[in-house]
Amino acid sequence: MSATQLAALARTVEPQRMLRRFLALDAVVTGVNALAYLALAGPLGRLLGAGSGLLLGLGAFLAVYAAGVALLAARPHPPTLGVRIVVEANLTWTAVSLAALALWLTPTTAGAVWTVLQALTVAGFAVVQHMALRARQFSQD
Repeated sequence: MSATQLAALARTVEPQRMLRRFLALDAVVTGVNALAYLALAGPLGRLLGAGSGLLLGLGAFLAVYAAGVALLAARPHPPTLGVRIVVEANLTWTAVSLAALALWLTPTTAGAVWTVLQALTVAGFAVVQHMALRARQFSQD
């Protein structure tokens, strides 16, 4: 992805604003996912082929994670270490999701598709956040 494509996606060429927007979008998407898992664990569990206990646990974890990412996005200048932690956490989530699908989950077809799509979405957040962080670092040099 080029810097121009990244700027178009973020709707700004300002690296600081770009980074904060990608963090905020991550927090919103993660928060919505968390709320869905918490509020609809039973029906979603049946649809996805996952236990409601697993979805409740994931929902609670994701709610805390989304709040942390939102706090980071709200800072005028998110600290580099915090952003790197979010990027690494997103990459870890992607790897664990795909490993779980391959090794121990037995989801429905909808659950398998959902697992892959959410893993790709989270990986996408990691990529754009990393690129925005690099753009911010280059603009400060």
